[in-house]
Amino acid sequence: MAVKNTTQVLIGGKIITLSGYESEEYLQKVANYMNSKMTELGQIPGYNRQAQETRHTLLSLNIADDYFKAKRQAEMFEEELEAKDREMYDLKHDLINGQVELERAQKETQESTLQIRSLEAKIAELEQELDELLKE
Repeated sequence: MAVKNTTQVLIGGKIITLSGYESEEYLQKVANYMNSKMTELGQIPGYNRQAQETRHTLLSLNIADDYFKAKRQAEMFEEELEAKDREMYDLKHDLINGQVELERAQKETQESTLQIRSLEAKIAELEQELDELLKE
């Protein structure tokens, strides 16, 4: 079972105790993200004059926006991965078919080579018989 971690973080100038099953480093990373979002929004003219509740709502909306954009990007990556997997499957299928066709062609070539050698031997035999008949 995972161990629950507790750590103190600084968010918006206030020390907050966070706990969870994630690592302390991860919890600090989340706090840093929150602080950077708050700083980003604080640079928008008029943001700091808004009521605390409005600022929290805007912060939540911005975080939700980041979440949905990241989720969509992950979905796009998944779709790309699936498309590449299908393409790789098709290429492997084509490769296997090509290998089977190559083996078939090589077998036919070997059979043809054997037939040619057999026919050449027959020709040589017939030429020898003809020479013998012509000498008589």
